[in-house]
Amino acid sequence: MAIFNLGSINADYFYGLDHLPAAGETLAADDFIVGLGGKGANQSIAAVFGGAKVIHMGAIGTDGIWARDRLGEIGVDVEHVAVLEMPTGHAIINVDREGENSIVIFSSANVAQDEERIRAALDLARKDDVCILQNETNLVRFTAELAHQKGMRVIYSAAPFDADHAAGVLPFVDLLVVNEVEAAQLSQALGVGADKLPVPEVLITKGGDGAEYRAGATEISVAAFEVQPVDTTGAGDTYLGFFVAGIDAGIDIKGAMTFAAAAAAIQVTRQGTAEAIPKLDEVEEFLEQRLGG
Repeated sequence: MAIFNLGSINADYFYGLDHLPAAGETLAADDFIVGLGGKGANQSIAAVFGGAKVIHMGAIGTDGIWARDRLGEIGVDVEHVAVLEMPTGHAIINVDREGENSIVIFSSANVAQDEERIRAALDLARKDDVCILQNETNLVRFTAELAHQKGMRVIYSAAPFDADHAAGVLPFVDLLVVNEVEAAQLSQALGVGADKLPVPEVLITKGGDGAEYRAGATEISVAAFEVQPVDTTGAGDTYLGFFVAGIDAGIDIKGAMTFAAAAAAIQVTRQGTAEAIPKLDEVEEFLEQRLGG
């Protein structure tokens, strides 16, 4: 099987700070790093490192050729990444000494996706391939509906969160992935409990408290692995990429959640986003050390 990902591609500008700035406060950064990021790119990289075949659908500017090349070097299929006459999307990421962050995103090429390019990519998909989506691009609903019509398994990470946007995508979604705050916001917007969200499956991530999966009467909880975080940026994307790779490989839900939890645990102990995502052998070694067998 294959994973088709309509996802953002960003240049990430990291600034290391003593603390996150308050309103009107000017701070001197202790460190500065430029890296590859964007929720979509992070998820594609994580899924490839988790052992999956990934076709990325996205767009960059001419200033972002390096980002497309980097994805290709990692093993992501970038044939359907367009180069447009506009800036590549980017993010300004402030990270404090405790690993907490605040992020400003400039979408640019990420919201200039084209229906025909998406159709061309999904023409290659087969029934039961996976389509993953998040909210850093345009045409999310269009892509979800098209993938659903093709019989693909549609997995939607509703972040950055927008209740109206999410509500329009949900009819075509098989698995919704949200954090606790997003789940509460969506429940409030729809007027239902978190256990009654109108999708077949829901995966709620809880950071250091692990994650919970719900499908009808089935509920599965998997705890997070205890580590000392350095930078939590991209942890959710790492989790999702490895989770989807696990599902794609035929691992059961609990096993895929454990696989993803291990990858995220390693990722948060490193600085950066894409550069911090662990490879498969690292995750397997981590699980061997923590769980044995």
